[in-house]
Amino acid sequence: MKILYAIQGTGNGHLSRAMEIIPALMKRGEVDLLLSGIQVDLSLPYLIKYRLNGLSFIFGKRGGVDFFRTYAKLNSRKVVREIRALPVESYDLIINDFEPISAWAAYRKDLPCIALSNQCVTLSPSVPKPKSRDMIGELVLKYYAPSTAQYGFHFARFDENIYTPIIRKEVRELQVTNKGHYTVYLPAYDDDRMIKHLSRFKGLQWEVFSKHNKKVKEEGNVKVYPINGRAFLESMASSMGVLCAAGFATAAEALFLKKKLLVIPMKSQYEQHCNAAALRSLGVPVMKSLKKKHYDRLENWLLYGKVVEVDYPDLTEEIVDRIITEQVVNKHQLPPHL
Repeated sequence: MKILYAIQGTGNGHLSRAMEIIPALMKRGEVDLLLSGIQVDLSLPYLIKYRLNGLSFIFGKRGGVDFFRTYAKLNSRKVVREIRALPVESYDLIINDFEPISAWAAYRKDLPCIALSNQCVTLSPSVPKPKSRDMIGELVLKYYAPSTAQYGFHFARFDENIYTPIIRKEVRELQVTNKGHYTVYLPAYDDDRMIKHLSRFKGLQWEVFSKHNKKVKEEGNVKVYPINGRAFLESMASSMGVLCAAGFATAAEALFLKKKLLVIPMKSQYEQHCNAAALRSLGVPVMKSLKKKHYDRLENWLLYGKVVEVDYPDLTEEIVDRIITEQVVNKHQLPPHL
């Protein structure tokens, strides 16, 4: 069986999840990997057959998406060429982690495309939503990477097709301690803005990981590090708590490591506001933005924040088996070992 596994490269969550899913898929068939996106922070230790530009949102420095740079980087003709050139008909199974090129290539040729992501279940009626609807955000989640079947991940099992997060082996094996610092990952804020706000909280140590800085920088009680996957994990595992955006992977890993968590969803990023609503339903506090008028929420978390207990077992093999059984074996009457 030939499998195309297509991954959205923007952010850390998709690639973190892929680290666990790829070996499970390789046990069950011949796997080709597709990676798209221009803001890729992590690398995969596997051969990437298709490396495409795709459609990427560019993080800004004021707490949200930089729509001007996003639009400037968009090459619609290249996107169309990539969609037309991708030989999706060569595969028995297409699994898609919120990756638009393979999804639209499959849609164009009327082929099944199986979504395996947290985004594909975000709009499920059983999943908590923010109080304010965002019609454009909902359209993006629905049509950015269209699919014919959905198997998703969320912070809790809100329905039978939603699984708890895949936590990579590297995180499961971390030694969890408490060295008293707070780990920060807010990729849509620039370093100076974070230093300005965090340094006001005296007597605390902040370890900030930044997309905007390539050297270690220290100002008072705030130390800023360039993005480094291993260093970030070790900081988080030894922290007192984690302050991060409402992306899926970092928040899930912080919960798994039993760290108290505070999230700030990115502006104009509806998916993150949906994630924040789900986290709030579990008892995780949400801060609207990193501004002085919201300091009371940050101070309350620093003083009284508590760990939210979760149970995230390793269900990767179960999920992959279910997809192959339901989408290949049952539909084509193939023997289960194929």
